[in-house]
Amino acid sequence: MAFVDRKTKINLPQFLASMVDFVIPSACPVCRKLVGGNDGVCAACWRDLEFITPPICHRTGVPLAEDPGPEGAGLAAIINPPPYHRARAPLKYTGIGAQLIRRMKYGDQSELAALLAPLILRSAMPLFASADLLVSVPMHRWRLARRPFNQSVELARALSRLTGVPMQVQVLERHRATAQQVGLTRAVRRTNLRGAFRVHEAEKAGLAGRHILLVDDVLTTRATVEACTRTLLRAGAEAVDVVTLARVVMPETLAV
Repeated sequence: MAFVDRKTKINLPQFLASMVDFVIPSACPVCRKLVGGNDGVCAACWRDLEFITPPICHRTGVPLAEDPGPEGAGLAAIINPPPYHRARAPLKYTGIGAQLIRRMKYGDQSELAALLAPLILRSAMPLFASADLLVSVPMHRWRLARRPFNQSVELARALSRLTGVPMQVQVLERHRATAQQVGLTRAVRRTNLRGAFRVHEAEKAGLAGRHILLVDDVLTTRATVEACTRTLLRAGAEAVDVVTLARVVMPETLAV
């Protein structure tokens, strides 16, 4: 039998958190049903998550109808290759996955980042193995002032803790306020984001020759991550990979 050393100091924050969990049991962030301990999402909601599984495009990470080989790309990536080297996401942005991200972004539930970050890591281990630095997609300061946190920063912070890859919040800046991207076409999004990001001169030395892993919550039309990627490459980064928690999967991406 193990005995507690009476001289051991009590971790007060951890003790208080455990008491809160005892008095107020954890609830699934989607359906609000009670879950045990740190289970997070309940079993029913977990079963309804739509995971991206092989075969996938080596470049973009989208699911394909046929296996293109270990280094193969889908037709869309061959015709219009992205500026980033590789992109990966564990979830399709639909159903329960979309609900989780919306709750994290707009429901003041930053704790979901730590809960969901292991899904990103599991889907993108090779990208973390080659990464020198994690950089999150930034918000403009005016928008951040209306939000309790930047969900991309919280995901990057959780991934840095899991992997030991350092993160840098100040490298990339969204210095120009842009219109909301929701509902815009890819072409309009690209125009909307033109010149929106920059890297300060003082930060460029830290990027030179380094492999950057860009972190965001959702990949939709690719306009945001492509604008960030081009900015990082122009600032001296050797290569940029992208990880997100979810991505939009269009029916046409299912062709090789």
